[in-house]
Amino acid sequence: YDIIIGGRQAIDGDTAQVGPQVAEKLGLTQVTYTEEILKIENKRITAKRHIDGGIETVEAPLPIIITINGSAAPCRPRNAKLVQKYKHAKTTTEKQQDDLKHSDLYGKRDYLNLVEWSVSDVNGDLAQCGLSGSPTKVKTIQNIVFQAKENKTLSGSDNEVEELIKELLANHAIG
Repeated sequence: YDIIIGGRQAIDGDTAQVGPQVAEKLGLTQVTYTEEILKIENKRITAKRHIDGGIETVEAPLPIIITINGSAAPCRPRNAKLVQKYKHAKTTTEKQQDDLKHSDLYGKRDYLNLVEWSVSDVNGDLAQCGLSGSPTKVKTIQNIVFQAKENKTLSGSDNEVEELIKELLANHAIG
């Protein structure tokens, strides 16, 4: 591999530590909060990343792990036909748990049979996997439910926008 791409954080634990921990365990360079990959050439990557107070352009050697920030451009399939080609792809476990409506396809189209690796397949240590193997424990998890209670129509003045931002920050809707 040259690049491992991950999200910035999980919504439940909100710790933003998986990417950096994987980089540490594998001895890889890491670029976190990535918003855009600008280029990859000569075994190097150039990327824009979000930092407090702005955007930073960084260059780093491959192999690398990057975590993608929520403000990055949304992912979309480059080719809808290719996405449709793999629509029914499943692992062995998924096929055992599913009512396979298209079971005849798996014998005809090998690419639909996804490889599933277990801990032993990758010579992993079960004691270091899952909740019991996590070096951190999440103290609390908050379930955030957004509810529209009222609406406001703003004229767009600087003062109104500033007050709205303060209100959204105070309610933890942003920031």
